[in-house]
Amino acid sequence: MAKSLYEQIGGAVAVEVAVGAFYRKVLTDPALNPFFDGVDQSALKAKQRAFLTMVMGGPNGYQGKDMRAAHAHLVRRGLNDAHFDAVVKHLKSTLEDLRVPAGAAAQILAAAGSVRDEVLGR
Repeated sequence: MAKSLYEQIGGAVAVEVAVGAFYRKVLTDPALNPFFDGVDQSALKAKQRAFLTMVMGGPNGYQGKDMRAAHAHLVRRGLNDAHFDAVVKHLKSTLEDLRVPAGAAAQILAAAGSVRDEVLGR
């Protein structure tokens, strides 16, 4: 039986490390940082870990809103394609920094890109 993408990258420990590294990049990006003012970082990271785990075929513990609902307030504040591209750039950089194999990284980035229209409310 083939391993899930979640298992291929190292499971819960790898997701924890990746989410921490990813948010360090995102939160220091001046174009993105304002969208996170007043956000509970622990809750945000927990939702992100659960979401990534789910989309990579790991245990499904994600109980957050759908992408459109979760980001609607940010779209009203100006979230757009440029911001989405910056987030994907930080995700790609994080995966490279963590030496995630190219094939696995490509699948993760494809999953991230696939929610663009939902995140941006289109």
